[in-house]
Amino acid sequence: MRTAGARAGVRCNSVNHEQDGTVMVGRIRGVFGVKGWVRVQDYSSRVGDILQYDTWLLKQDQGWMARTVVEGRLHQKGVVCHLKGYDDRAQARELVDVDIAVAADRFSKLESGEYYWYQLEGLEVVNLSGESLGKVDRLLETGANDVLVLKGEQERLVPYTPGVVAEVDLNRGRIQVDWEKDY
Repeated sequence: MRTAGARAGVRCNSVNHEQDGTVMVGRIRGVFGVKGWVRVQDYSSRVGDILQYDTWLLKQDQGWMARTVVEGRLHQKGVVCHLKGYDDRAQARELVDVDIAVAADRFSKLESGEYYWYQLEGLEVVNLSGESLGKVDRLLETGANDVLVLKGEQERLVPYTPGVVAEVDLNRGRIQVDWEKDY
């Protein structure tokens, strides 16, 4: 079992997974220049991966609105882009602090036993004895392996490795692990 968080560039925390089939991938943080460009906070594990999507869903007052990315590029330590219909600084300013999502079905298909981080977040984690250890709040990328951060009676860190994770059942909303409450 593997997560595809770093490899696939999709690391979103649980508040960023919507029930409507969208996944939050970034946020517009400011304007850039005078021709309608914006600065983007990319939630991907590799900055710039957000630019692989040519259509973004922006969460505005009317709900999710589809917007076309005309052009985008890496700039310093982040991303800047120009969205269709936003051609001056005043128009771009309307987008500041707006969340960016894409439809979950736009992500690459994974191999059996691989999961995007957003799929694991919010799942209940139980040990082999059936005791609840909490829910996955987020994941950490440590280099050696990913780590599940669980919220429950107390915060727990559980390695996401084949020796620990016995089963992931997305339909039941749970992960079974070989991990005791007192570890």
